[in-house]
Amino acid sequence: MKSKLFLAAAPAMLALATLSACSSPAPDVPPRPLSEEVTTLFAGIPQGSGYFGSESTLPFLAPDFSKISDAEYEPAFTEAMAIHKAEIEAIKNNPADANFDNTIVALEVSGAMLGRVANVFFALTGSNTTDTLDEINTAVSPKLSEHFDAITLDPVLFERVKTVYDAREDADLGPEDLKLLEETYEQMVQAGAELTEEQKEEVKKINTRLSEATTEFGQKVREATVANALVVDTREELAGLSDTDIEAAAKEAADRGMAGKFVIPLQNTTQQPLLPSLENRDVREKFLTLSINRADQGGANDTRVLLAEIASLRAQKAALFGKPDWATYTMYDRMAKEPKTALEFMEQMVPALAETQRREAGILNEQIKSDGGDFEVKPWDWYRYAEKVRKAKYDLDQDEIKQYFELTKVLEDGIFFAANKLYGLSFEKRDDIPVYHPDVTVYTVFEEDGSELGLFYFDPFQRPSKRGGAWMSNFVDQTYLKGTKPVIYNVLNIPKAAEGEPQLVDFDNVNTLFHEFGHALHGFFADQNYASLSGTATARDFVEYPSQVNEMWATYPEVLQNYAKHHETGETIPQELIDKMEAAAKFNQGYDFGEVVEAALLDMKWHALSPEQAAAITTPEQVDEFERKSLEDLGLEIDLVPPRYRSTYFNHIFSSPAGYSSGYYSYLWTEMLDRDSRKWFLDNGGLSRDNGNHYRETVLSRGGTMDYFEMFDNFLGREPDVGPMLEARGLTGEDE
Repeated sequence: MKSKLFLAAAPAMLALATLSACSSPAPDVPPRPLSEEVTTLFAGIPQGSGYFGSESTLPFLAPDFSKISDAEYEPAFTEAMAIHKAEIEAIKNNPADANFDNTIVALEVSGAMLGRVANVFFALTGSNTTDTLDEINTAVSPKLSEHFDAITLDPVLFERVKTVYDAREDADLGPEDLKLLEETYEQMVQAGAELTEEQKEEVKKINTRLSEATTEFGQKVREATVANALVVDTREELAGLSDTDIEAAAKEAADRGMAGKFVIPLQNTTQQPLLPSLENRDVREKFLTLSINRADQGGANDTRVLLAEIASLRAQKAALFGKPDWATYTMYDRMAKEPKTALEFMEQMVPALAETQRREAGILNEQIKSDGGDFEVKPWDWYRYAEKVRKAKYDLDQDEIKQYFELTKVLEDGIFFAANKLYGLSFEKRDDIPVYHPDVTVYTVFEEDGSELGLFYFDPFQRPSKRGGAWMSNFVDQTYLKGTKPVIYNVLNIPKAAEGEPQLVDFDNVNTLFHEFGHALHGFFADQNYASLSGTATARDFVEYPSQVNEMWATYPEVLQNYAKHHETGETIPQELIDKMEAAAKFNQGYDFGEVVEAALLDMKWHALSPEQAAAITTPEQVDEFERKSLEDLGLEIDLVPPRYRSTYFNHIFSSPAGYSSGYYSYLWTEMLDRDSRKWFLDNGGLSRDNGNHYRETVLSRGGTMDYFEMFDNFLGREPDVGPMLEARGLTGEDE
C-alpha cells in the first residue's frame, strides 16, 4: 500500500488499494497539469544517473528487470535521496510566497527517482530477495528513515505548508486539492512538526531504531519460517497427503540438499494447510509445534526481545506527542478513529465466539471418540476432525473440491471473467515484459472500449526467497498529474505442484486469489490527480474492504460455472457441491473467526501499553507471559485455538515501522463493510454491469479523497450494519 503524502517515494518504508459502460469515469475536477511554476522550481537540479535515473522505456513505465542488478540499488538510493533533498531545499528556499502549487504539489512530485528505486527494491525484498538485497535493506532502511524525518520535521518546510493550510478557505481548491493539503499538513503534524527541537531529535532517534528493528524482525521471521519447515524421513509419515503433495515435499527436500527426505515448508500463519490431511498424530503435533515456536526458541531467529523493543519504542514515541499509547497515536486517520471504537466492535463478538468455540470443541471430541480415539482435541487435531465432522454433516470432501480449481482457470476464467462481467475489463497475456522471476506472468488490462487501463503482474508460488502471506502493490501509481497508469502486482504463496502435475489449489487459496485481485481492481480504477491519494492509498481499516468484497464472486454461480472445471474430466463443479460448501461455511467459526479475533486483540494489547508498561517487558520470558495473559483475558479458548499469528511472527504489526500496528482489527472491520455490501449486490441483481459501475463510481475509483463513512453511504445509502457479518459467521444465535 502507498504512503498518503509526498513521502510516497518509499511506500514500503512508510507503510510497509454513474459510469458509462465503456470508459473510465471522468474525475470530479479536471486533471491538474503540472504547472510551470513547479517545473521551473526544479529546473536546476541534476537528473539521476544509472538505470533508475530516468523513467523506464517499457510500456506503462514498467521496470525493466533485465537491466537491473543488485549492485545498482544502494548507490541509486544514495543518489535519489540527494536529489530529493535538493528538491526539498528548492521548495524551502523559494522566494515566492507559499501557495498550493509551489509547496503542496511540489512536495507531491518530488522524490521521483527515489520512488522508482523504492518501488522495485521493496517489491523484491518481499517477493524474491537475496542475501545481497537483505544486506542492502539493513543498511538503507535507517538512512531512509533519517531522510524522511529530516523532511517531515523541517521547521521551514512546515511553515510553508502551514501557510497554505491556514489560507485554504480562501484558496481556489477543488475537493481533491483540499484533501491533499489537509493530509500533507496533518501527517507532518503527526510526524512531529510541532514538537520542540529536543522532542524532534528524540523522534528521529526512535524512528531510526524502529526502521532497523522492524527490518530485522521481518528478516528473522522469514529465516525462522524457512528453518522450521517440517522434515520427515519416510513417505509413510506423510500418510494422508496426496501423491502430488508428497512429490512436492520430496522436491522441496532435494532443493534444500536433503535428497531422500521430505520437507513441507511453513506458511506464514499458525495453522498449516496440509496439517489436517496428515494421519499421523505425532507428525501433526510436530508440524504445528514447529509453526507456533518458529521464532521463540532462542538462537539467531528468536524475535521476542526485538518485538518488545519495538513495542517500547512505539509507546515512547506516542508519549512525545502527548498520547497515552501507540494505538491512540496511530489511529488518527482511520475510519474507526480511536482504539475504543475498534475494541468495542471486537469485544461485542467475544461472548458468542467463546460459546461457539466450546460447543465446537465438544462436537470434535465426540468425533474423536467415535473414531476410537482416547484423547481430547488439541490445536493440531482441530482442523482434521473439523473436516471429518464437516464431511459427515455436509458430505463435503476438501480433496474432491480441490480437483475443480486449476490455478490458471481460477485466474483467467474466474477472476478475469468476473471483472469483465462487472466492469467490462479484458486481459491480454504478454511475454515482452521482463519479470523478476520465471514464475511471474504479465497481462495488459483493457477497458471495454479497448483503451489500456494498466499492467498486471501475477506471482503465485511459494519460494524461500519470498516472505509469507499474500499482497498487492504498485510498481507505478496512477496519477493524472504525471500522466501515469497503474502497474500492479499480486503476490501469493501457493505451494507449487511437482513438475508434470496439474497446479490445483484449495478453496482457501481461491479466495485469496479473488481477494488480492480485489486490491488490484482498487488500484486499477484509481482516478486521482495525486498519487498520494490514488487507488489503495486509503486508511488501514478501509483498504481491505474492496478486496474482501471481490471474494464474493468466487462462489457466485455464474462465475463458478465458468472456471470451476474438473481438471481431468472438464466437468463443471456440481451445484450440490457448491450448496454444501456454502452450508458448511458457517461451521468451524470457533476456530476460523477465533484465530483472527485473537490476533487482532493481541495487536491492540501490545499497542495499548504505556511507555512504563512497555519498558518493563525486556526478556523473552516476559514477552511470553504478556502474550499469554493478554490472550487469557479475552475469555476465548486459546489452548484450543491459538491466534492466527503469535507475537513472535506477527509480520503485519512488527515488520515495518508502522504497518498494520493497531490495525489488524481492520480485517474484521472491513469484513463488516464487505458483508453489508455483498447483501446489497445480491439484493440488486448480483453480477451486473450496473452494479459494477455503481461500485466503481462510488468506492473503487475514489481512492483516499473523501470521508470513508460518506463514501460508504454514497454506495449503500446508509451507515454500515454488523448484522450481515454476524449472520455470515454463524454468530447470530440462530440455528445453522
